Formats: sequence, C-alpha cells, structure tokens
Amino acid sequence: MTDKMIARKEGQVGYLIFNNPERHNAVSLEMWQATLKILDDFASDAGVRVVVLTGAGGKAFVSGADISKFEDERATQEAVARYNATTDQVYTRVHAFPKPTIAMIRGYCVGGGLNLAICCDMRICSENARFSLPAAKLGLGYGYAGLKRFVDAIGPAFTKDVFFSARQYDAAEARAMGLVNRVLPDGELEAHVQEHAATIAANAPLTVSSVKFIVGEVLKNESERDLAQCKKLVDACFASRDYIEGRRAFMEKRKPVFAGV
Repeated sequence: MTDKMIARKEGQVGYLIFNNPERHNAVSLEMWQATLKILDDFASDAGVRVVVLTGAGGKAFVSGADISKFEDERATQEAVARYNATTDQVYTRVHAFPKPTIAMIRGYCVGGGLNLAICCDMRICSENARFSLPAAKLGLGYGYAGLKRFVDAIGPAFTKDVFFSARQYDAAEARAMGLVNRVLPDGELEAHVQEHAATIAANAPLTVSSVKFIVGEVLKNESERDLAQCKKLVDACFASRDYIEGRRAFMEKRKPVFAGV
C-alpha cells in the first residue's frame, strides 16, 4: 500500500483519502491500484456502512493524473492501456459500490477527479471548490460509460457544456447544475460530512442498499432493469429483524439500533 493513499475507519464510516497534496492530489497508477484494495476492504467490512472519498491538504479533491509519472506509467501503448483499464475499474467500482459513497470536495476537482466524484452517490463541497473536465483542451476521448454517468447526474445539456467548453466552474455554478448536492463554508465542510455520513450509517442498511440498487436500475434502459431483484430487496427489508426494530423503536420513542439483518 502506497503512503499516497490513506484508509481510515471512524465508527461506521470509512474514509478513502488521496494523499498527494504537493501535486494537488494528482493520482498515479500505484494510487489507483491502492484505491481498489481500500474499496475491497470497505466493501467486505460489515462495520463500514458509508464511504467518504476526499483529498488531503485542503487545496484539491483530485486534480487528475500525475503527469510526473507519465514517463514510467504511460510511455507505451501497452502502459497506457493498463493505466486506463485500472482507472476504468476504479470508476466502475465506485459507481457500483454496494454502500453509500460521498465525495467531500475542497479546492480543485479536475479531470479524473471530477470523473471520480461523479461516480459517488453524493458530492458535498466547500465554497472554494473548482470543477473542470479539460478533455477537449487535451484531445482526449471520453467513452459511453463515463459520459452516461454525467448525463444521469446533471442531464445532457450541462454535460455538453462541461465537455464542450472545458472551462472551470465555481461551487455556485456546480450547485446550480446539480453537480454537487451542497455547498458549505470551508470551515464547516468536514463536520457536516461527518454528521451526514453518520446519519446515513445509523439508518437501516437493507433499506439504504435497496434504494441505491433500485435507483441504479431506474437509470437503465427498461429492457435492462432487474425488477425481480428490486422486488427481492424490498421484500428482504420487510422480512428483516431491522423492520421489527424500527417499528418498536418508533413506538417506544427511542432511536433504533439497526444490525443490517
């Protein structure tokens, strides 16, 4: 595991932190590979119910690829293919992660950083956050899966604007287009995300995970939707001990303690 990635667990919340602040948290191949291992650990740990992704240093979430590593990691066609396959694997893993994910964004969220953030379920940023996807300034191509995630999140018109202009957006513009859920003063961001993540983690895991899955199915073409699995997950909620606990806690006017079963 590289020291450029930090994994931390606080209560029922896992934190995945990109730790390359001297380069605005630009990401190397080694960091992407470490990200996959951290995500695997969080996914398999029943004690982790929510995952927060963020960047160290306060000046950036993730600013894209670490160009200083290109000579080593992207000098040949084979190396480029390996790098791109790894990043695609990370984006897919985050987007399909079985537990709620929150991108906590300060400062720059650029290129691969914005692509990563759009894969999360929620994006909460500070007032100094800045967003851009400069593919059109670099001649890069973006495939169907990546563009679909943007269209699903912010719609086709804003997606076209983000990619066509390749310009930088401030936090207010990002909020107006639905790119982020909330904008907070920098000094309040971390406490808010911690509280919000803890609130989600305290709710019934089967309900939360079923909603995440079903929303994902809603965004698919009708012929691709697994409605049988949607029904199975809803039925599992009503058959769970957590459903009994939720009813009892409500009647007894106390906070429920959910076990995820």
